[in-house]
Amino acid sequence: MTFKIIFYIIVMTLSTANQANSASEKKLPPCRDSPNCVSSQAQDAKHFIEPFKISGSPEEAWKALKKAIDNHSRMVITHETPDTLHAEATSLVFGFVDDINAILDTDKNIIQIRSASRTGHSDFGVNRKRIEALRSQLQKAHVIN
Repeated sequence: MTFKIIFYIIVMTLSTANQANSASEKKLPPCRDSPNCVSSQAQDAKHFIEPFKISGSPEEAWKALKKAIDNHSRMVITHETPDTLHAEATSLVFGFVDDINAILDTDKNIIQIRSASRTGHSDFGVNRKRIEALRSQLQKAHVIN
């Protein structure tokens, strides 16, 4: 009986450690094979976009990103935690919804960013332009390089 209790404690301790490690991993959803997605964590050139390199306070950069999204008439933050956010961007003409994901990585002093269409194959570069427009806004606010 004692062996079972000790074994159970060891297994529970190891599984708790694994859960803590996986929660600290900062991963964006992967891009599909279609060209309508960009991600700062993509492994291929077709989907890759540079992360936002924070130049000052990570908290100020994060606040500026949320403000830039909130100030856009067709973007809305749908879920956020202290270091992640999910937003939806709706196209003007057809009402297509794209997903925007961001992760504040204070260890590396960057914001990982992703924008992807939910439907279709091509986006005519809209997702890349969206992220670059956000980058420009944050550069003008002097919170990223």
